Amino acid sequence: MNPFRTIKEDFYNIKRNDPALHSGFELFFNYPGLWALFFHRFAHYLYKKGLRFIPRFISGLSRFITTVDIHPAAQIGKRLFIDHAAGVVIGETSVIGDDVVIYQQVTLGGVSTSSGKRHPTVGNNVVIGAGAKVLGNITLGNNSKIGANSVVVKDVPCCATAVGVPARIISGDTKNKELRHDMLPDITKEVLNYLFKRIAVLEETVKTGDIKLMEKEDHELTEIYSSFIKSMR
Repeated sequence: MNPFRTIKEDFYNIKRNDPALHSGFELFFNYPGLWALFFHRFAHYLYKKGLRFIPRFISGLSRFITTVDIHPAAQIGKRLFIDHAAGVVIGETSVIGDDVVIYQQVTLGGVSTSSGKRHPTVGNNVVIGAGAKVLGNITLGNNSKIGANSVVVKDVPCCATAVGVPARIISGDTKNKELRHDMLPDITKEVLNYLFKRIAVLEETVKTGDIKLMEKEDHELTEIYSSFIKSMR
């Protein structure tokens, strides 16, 4: 991979995809994620040549300037967009595919201090929401999406959406690349609402002794619960 050609793509990628960019001049002052990626491209190139101190020095300098911590050994594909960037951490054995979007406060981290592959592998066209923690030697499939503040510790299939702590897989629109947080379900809230409604039906049945009412309400709740389960993978 030619680092200069890849860096050029990184710059053009911002111009194509960020509606907040109004001039090329802004790239030099308002995009720390772009500059973190710029430093990483050179650090990674030197790291592959067998150097260790200089790439780590470049990485440390980049972290001081941009608040983005990318280990020089991390493998990053083309056209990565780190939006806002503050607090992003990408670990040593992380592998990131092409056309990935990462928002602020995201961590691609490990769960142990053992040697070997201990950081995530991220496929192509993946979107990772703000504050998400993707931990361990797991894989995020192509076109998958991670909701904001989710903690992902298991593989996410292609074209799936993961939300929650720990993250659960939900079905979603595989044709829509945009991550719409306002359209993501609140899994905990839905489960609690279901339980509260079921308790209310049981209490009413005990008071009135109306078994038919319980059967009717229980049937409706069962349908709600079944629909909820079908939305999960």
